[in-house]
Amino acid sequence: MAEDTTTAALKSRYLGRTLQDVPAPAAVLDLAKLEVNCQRMIDATKRLGMLWRPHIKTHKTTELTRLQVGDGDDTPANLVVSTLVEAENIVPLLEEYQSKGRKINILHSFPLPSFAVPRLAYIASRLGPGSVSVMIDHPGQVPLLANLSSASGHPPLVFLKVDTGYRRAGVEPDSPACDALIDALLASEAAGDCVFHGLYSHASHSYGMRDDWRAMELLAAEFLGVQMAAGKVRSRSPGHSLVLSVGATPTATTVQHPGLGDGVSADAGGGTDVGGETTAPTGLLTKLFGELKTDGLELEVHAGVYPTLDLQQLATHARDRSLMTHEDIAFDVLVEVASLYPGRGADGTTEALVTAGCLALGREPVQDKGALPGKDYSGWGMVSPWNSRNVAPGADFPRVHRGWQVGRISQEHGILVWNGEKQEEVPLEVGQRLRIWPNHSCIAGAGFDYYLIVDSRNKGKEDEVIDVWPRWRGW
Repeated sequence: MAEDTTTAALKSRYLGRTLQDVPAPAAVLDLAKLEVNCQRMIDATKRLGMLWRPHIKTHKTTELTRLQVGDGDDTPANLVVSTLVEAENIVPLLEEYQSKGRKINILHSFPLPSFAVPRLAYIASRLGPGSVSVMIDHPGQVPLLANLSSASGHPPLVFLKVDTGYRRAGVEPDSPACDALIDALLASEAAGDCVFHGLYSHASHSYGMRDDWRAMELLAAEFLGVQMAAGKVRSRSPGHSLVLSVGATPTATTVQHPGLGDGVSADAGGGTDVGGETTAPTGLLTKLFGELKTDGLELEVHAGVYPTLDLQQLATHARDRSLMTHEDIAFDVLVEVASLYPGRGADGTTEALVTAGCLALGREPVQDKGALPGKDYSGWGMVSPWNSRNVAPGADFPRVHRGWQVGRISQEHGILVWNGEKQEEVPLEVGQRLRIWPNHSCIAGAGFDYYLIVDSRNKGKEDEVIDVWPRWRGW
């Protein structure tokens, strides 16, 4: 019998139960950690006088979107979505914010496809002028702006997508293609078919970093890339207002550094000022922010996986350990040990079968940046210390990775392997519940219809389900 996944039915079924007696696999979120991770970004961008645009593709829920924008805040509720389903489902929340006088905007982050025009037009007509932004990275997409404007009754806001190194989408800022696209967008704006709102860059190549605070240097490189494109816009249209929107979770969350924005200073990476010259990443970035703002440009950062985090984000070391450790990961997959195979593993260690394979955990590895390929962590998830004595990843992860981890996966099966000395092996039992941190929260979450919500602040009841958040499915 298929499970009733209406919100009321899910709450009736799960509220008050514990993680020891719910079906597994299950997707679990810790509300306490989500709130901290979300508030850190809100506080940091406010302190720096930056716009903030959270991405909602990781979780696809109204409840977590509220935390990302600050439910009681009065700052603009600007969002990024990857799919039209996300945009359509978040409309009621944005209408709620509009009724309270809060500005709102949805950016569809995929370079504009023709099939999206009718659905975006409906959303724009419902929410009003300035409510919908689209992404353009080729002149062939520009004629669609007139269709979208005509169908919605007002012109959409447009971000020109700039490629600052990720090589997934966008135009390189110093290329003839960028020049041609700027000319086409300015012509479209002059015709009343769009509002040329800003330049956008996404730095997911930052996921491959492994050094503390290296993300801050990459954030500066992103801003410099979009600044180059902005200069080309203003050479054609002097004084044109523009928003420079950059980020990915490693680069965006690095703005949480407490020394950023405080002027020239030493930074956690050991940089200093020599002879009046700013050499620390914090000082260099603070100076760049000041120059861009003085030039009349608005600065915005965006990020998606930062509320939940995962092993990939832990591996980047984008922030120091005062701001991120394994204890900040808010998402995990609840599994059950279904069987044990003593002696089958390396050096006579045990292997264990758990009730989650690639459909629940994903099949996307943490980028291996080790000197010897395969020596750094190459698993599909790691068992947390919850309900076991497993070793949590430390400051030297992913180079050092010990304990139980998901070594092999198929569709529904996961095989736990022990990484370490046989005599140190933490015993497991058939029927034991475990929680696994996935490599990528975005991919792992997509395998589930809803999240079970717990709150680690509830002492003695940390495993009790306090809420259920349905996820949106589809495109």
